Amino acid sequence: QVQLVESGGGSVQAGGSLRLSCAASQYISDTVCMGWFRQAPGKTREGVATINSRGDKTYAPSVTGRFTIYQDNAKNTLFLQMNSLKPEDTAMYYCATRTGGSCTAGTPEWLFRYWGQGTQVTVPS
Repeated sequence: QVQLVESGGGSVQAGGSLRLSCAASQYISDTVCMGWFRQAPGKTREGVATINSRGDKTYAPSVTGRFTIYQDNAKNTLFLQMNSLKPEDTAMYYCATRTGGSCTAGTPEWLFRYWGQGTQVTVPS
C-alpha cells in the first residue's frame, strides 16, 4: 500500500557529495520517525541518520559532521545530504519509517515498518 522510493544514488569520487531523496506514495499521518539505513555486501544493515516529528536528528558516529538528514515542509519527502564521502560509505542506502518509540541511528532496523527499495552509493577507493 505505502511505497517509499529512494533516488539520487550513484558513483562519486572520495571527497565528493551526493544528495539522496525518499518520496512516499502517500502521506503517512502516523509517521513520527524517518531514517536512513545502509548495507554493504557481507555486512548487516546499519542505521545512518534519523529525524523525528520534533525535528530532532541523530547520526551514526561514522557519518557525524559529514551527513545531514532533513525533510520538506509537507514531511513526505526525506533527504540525506552526504558530503566528504569516503570509500567506506559505499553501500545500498534505504529510507524507512516507524510510528513511534525510539528514533535514533541506533534503533534496530526491524522496528521500522515501511521501507524503500534502496539506492546504490559507490565511492571508489
